[in-house]
Amino acid sequence: MAEQQPSKTNANSEEIDLGQLFQMIGNVFNRFFRFIGNIFKGIFGALVVFLLFIQQHFLKFVIAGILGLALGVYLDIKKEPVYTSSMVVEPNFNSAQQLYNNINFYNELAEAKDSVALAEALDITVKEAKSLKKFKVDSYVDENQKVKLFDAFVRSLDSTTKSTMDMEKYLKNFNAMDARFHTISVIASNNTIAKKLQPFIINSISRNEYFQLQQSINDQNLSLQDSLYKKQLMEVDSLQSLYKRIMVKEAEKPMQGTNISLGDNGNNQNKEMALINKVEELKNSLVLLNQEKANKSGIINVISAFPRRGVEDNVLWKSAKFVVPIGFIGLLFLLLSALSLNTYLKNYKKE
Repeated sequence: MAEQQPSKTNANSEEIDLGQLFQMIGNVFNRFFRFIGNIFKGIFGALVVFLLFIQQHFLKFVIAGILGLALGVYLDIKKEPVYTSSMVVEPNFNSAQQLYNNINFYNELAEAKDSVALAEALDITVKEAKSLKKFKVDSYVDENQKVKLFDAFVRSLDSTTKSTMDMEKYLKNFNAMDARFHTISVIASNNTIAKKLQPFIINSISRNEYFQLQQSINDQNLSLQDSLYKKQLMEVDSLQSLYKRIMVKEAEKPMQGTNISLGDNGNNQNKEMALINKVEELKNSLVLLNQEKANKSGIINVISAFPRRGVEDNVLWKSAKFVVPIGFIGLLFLLLSALSLNTYLKNYKKE
């Protein structure tokens, strides 16, 4: 009996240790949930204080909103209307950089309100130049177009460079000027001025001697490629006619005994099939070449021209009747909050 006593003592000790462990875990969870509860209580208390503050000064906020709305409506009536016109273009022969430079230059003059210099740059009257408020140019590209651009870029690389290039790296270094299409926007108080500017904006790029040379060389290369494709088609057509005549003569030969050889005939059929595939390949190449001619027909291709009249910019959150009331209410809120904080600090100091 005396030898069994230590084992009972050890068991009691283990039960006490486990009990203390569970008690500690319970305390930790209680503190955690109490902490979470205090956070929600604090948030609820702050919300109640905010609502009481709004309730106390509700009439003042309403008056500030009405006054701001009245002033905003008056400012909108007095404000000169602004119209936006947009045009989508396709720059060729690496002319996108020059296009961006020109548009940014016009925009700088418009923002500086240098109507004389802007009139000279765009070949318009000073009165018309005064109506111009802003110029913008942005790339017009979606994910599908980025994938196509990446595919065309990869095809132009050698095998060694291809292995080090991936889609993520390409998109990370993607330049807006690499996009195929670009949107030019003109913001002005004159709703017809953008249409008048279109020929000059296009010609300012097209008159560049470097781009004209690039277009001339490209036209020559495309014409040469076209003539080569057509010459190859004629040669393939001649070969097809030759093989057909050979096959007819082979068929006209008398059969000697029972020996029949299909070796040459099968070889001719394979050659004819190869020629048919070559014809299809050349026709597809001509189709792509014609598409290339159409795409590179101008230094700047106009995909969507400026409309005859611009669209008035009537976005609600940009109008004075929206901005001014919000501003009045916000200023009043800050002022009343500062006064309430000052009162609280004075009472706290007295206590």
